Amino acid sequence: MLIAADKFKGSLTAVEVAEHVTAGLRRAVPGLDVAAVPVADGGDGTVAAALAAGFTRHEARVTGPTGTPVTATFALRADGTAVVEMAEASGLQHLPGGVFAPLTATTYGTGELLLAALDAGATSIVFGVGGSATTDGGAGMLAALGARFLDADGRPVGPGGGPLRELAKADLSGLDPRLARTEIVLASDVDNPLTGPKGAPAVYGPQKGADEDDVATLDAALAHYAEVLERAVGPKAAEYALAPGAGAAGGIGYGALVGLDAAFRPGIDVMLDVLGFGPALARATFVITGEGSLDEQTLHGKAPAGVAAAARAAGLDVVAVCGRLQLPQEALDRAGIRRAYALTDLESDPARCMAEAGPLLERAAESLARDFLV
Repeated sequence: MLIAADKFKGSLTAVEVAEHVTAGLRRAVPGLDVAAVPVADGGDGTVAAALAAGFTRHEARVTGPTGTPVTATFALRADGTAVVEMAEASGLQHLPGGVFAPLTATTYGTGELLLAALDAGATSIVFGVGGSATTDGGAGMLAALGARFLDADGRPVGPGGGPLRELAKADLSGLDPRLARTEIVLASDVDNPLTGPKGAPAVYGPQKGADEDDVATLDAALAHYAEVLERAVGPKAAEYALAPGAGAAGGIGYGALVGLDAAFRPGIDVMLDVLGFGPALARATFVITGEGSLDEQTLHGKAPAGVAAAARAAGLDVVAVCGRLQLPQEALDRAGIRRAYALTDLESDPARCMAEAGPLLERAAESLARDFLV
């Protein structure tokens, strides 16, 4: 049995999910051979999944999204592969008092975190983006890495996406030279462009506190930012603004594509490779995946869909566990998931369901085992 599930956000880490599922399975089938590969799709929980896979934990003190120092974690393997999660430095969880700063939140700390990974010996970086508090197009990140963004008076523009409307000159020549020797993979399940109706400000800005006027300001500022970068680095800046993934995490995807020469890949595909899912799958005869909510978003690049696709290609049955199920069986069938076991089927009260997620998950796993293994 291979358990390859994501976290249940707000309740259980991916590691804890695997532990509780294992306990429930063995309650029904004592001595069952179970292996676990906790997974993530590039968003929050990505570093935790890497650490569970044997990477070494590293910490760095970096600039949070509003300028307050925060402690951020990244993961590093002996072969020089690092997993860096931008939310560790620039995520919503680091907003003081939970107060949004849609126009001024910066990704500067994410750049510092990338520098820390390079200093620790990283030669390739899986850069997971998601959960950001920012909409600055990655300008802050690039500034921390040595780029300069100046206004008409030759002064650095202020932090955040809003001040980019004052940008007059961009200079990327000072970027840390180690970046040119480092393979960087942008791992994300977001395929939005930088600007426009489906761009970062319009689609994700409201989640970060942006009202209608803020969205308009940010969209115009990021479009101007791309124009200035085009003058600095050539036509690729305009091309990347339209590329899938440019709008990820408030446009940090765009900054990574233009400034770091990153390669965009669906986050779950990258993470399955990095976490050693393939060899584990080769030894498996049955696969269990899952996440907190199985819903329409699951079908668009989330971890359970990626796991199910790989398992189905290998000819293996896949079932899922989840906190709540919001997909009909036909959608599960199309995703390659034979059945899903939801905690809300065992406990209808959402608060209790989250508080008692571990024991409930064990009960669900025991039912799963009796249905499929006994």
